[in-house]
Amino acid sequence: MRFLLTLSLLLMLGGTQADSIRILIQSSPLAGSQYYSASDLQPQMQVGDRLTLSREADNRHDRNAIRVEWRGHKLGYLPRAENRAVAAAMDQGDKLVARISRLSDHPNPWRRVELEVFVEL
Repeated sequence: MRFLLTLSLLLMLGGTQADSIRILIQSSPLAGSQYYSASDLQPQMQVGDRLTLSREADNRHDRNAIRVEWRGHKLGYLPRAENRAVAAAMDQGDKLVARISRLSDHPNPWRRVELEVFVEL
């Protein structure tokens, strides 16, 4: 993540001014959505909607667990195979934001909601 800070400083020194810079660090399907309210809420969700990521270090199934919520409703998790870097970034205090990047009515619940995670500098 120190690389990202250096990149941010270089962009600012180069004359680029912005309130914040977002860099995509992960694009993933939503895991476990079939166990939570994602299916019921999907008709109300839109691509671009902000998602809340919450670290669950005490999760008994996955010590790197990252819960995904939409407007206070638990939708599922980042996939276990893809959550280690995001968990580490959250643990060291990096500011991460997430959004819905794709919605589908696919019969496979792993293909219904896709999200993107950004580090915000």
